[in-house]
Amino acid sequence: MAVGKEIRGKIKSVENTRKITKAMEMVAASKMRKAQERMRAARPYAERIGGITANLSKANPEYRSPYMREVTAKTGGNVGFIVVTTDKGLCGGMNTNILRALTIKMRDVQAAGGKVSAVAIGNKGFGFLNRSGAQVVSHVTQLGDAPQLDKLIGPVKVMLEMFVEGKLDAVHLCYTRFVNTMKQEPQIVPLLPLTSTGLQSGSQGDKAGYAWDYVYEPDAPGVIEELLKRYIEALVFQGVAENMASEQAARMVAMKAATDNAGNLIGELKLIYNKTRQAAITKELSEIVGGAAAV
Repeated sequence: MAVGKEIRGKIKSVENTRKITKAMEMVAASKMRKAQERMRAARPYAERIGGITANLSKANPEYRSPYMREVTAKTGGNVGFIVVTTDKGLCGGMNTNILRALTIKMRDVQAAGGKVSAVAIGNKGFGFLNRSGAQVVSHVTQLGDAPQLDKLIGPVKVMLEMFVEGKLDAVHLCYTRFVNTMKQEPQIVPLLPLTSTGLQSGSQGDKAGYAWDYVYEPDAPGVIEELLKRYIEALVFQGVAENMASEQAARMVAMKAATDNAGNLIGELKLIYNKTRQAAITKELSEIVGGAAAV
């Protein structure tokens, strides 16, 4: 029964794996609920600051922020990407989908004669960008289960400074948007340059057509610049929060599928073991009967 012993060992191994994947599924489900709450809590701030910034840009048409410079039709422009991925794996094809979309976008930019610079938020994206040979100007990993703005400000600031200095013609934010537990969509959205339309989208904006006027302290350019920075940071923070909620949902679904597959495999192995054991018993009985008949 050497074969039977080997099958029993495989059954035990798969059962242990099933226990691990079941525990990971339950942990991911718990973390997903908290991540969803953080994601929803961050949305009102981004919407409100976007509305205020849109009103400020209307109230001061004489001042044009470098973050809102005109988009030219120039081809081959340099493009920056803020790439948000996870630090850990075991979350299905979530990272693969966003990195595949990023690869296509990067190839389009390079085919047009432009250069690509990237900021990596998350270990998986950082490793991919290094392997692909992209210029990684900054990165941050090990964010934990909750996004922390103080860890994101530094990498985002590097990209903002490159855009203001004219080293970049556009900046895009790449992350996975949380739709529901079963669906997460890879997103590559324009971040810079900002437009008045983009500022108003998703915000309260100027619905009633009021004429906005403000008293600035110390001056209008300083206030508007600071608000625009906060708005961009809020968009990145929201993208990271969406990505974390997507991560836990994808991991929960992946671990559930792994647990179900382990159960099916255990059933198949037990069936094979029982057939092998039955064949061995039948063979022994045949030998005994044959020996008795020979006597």
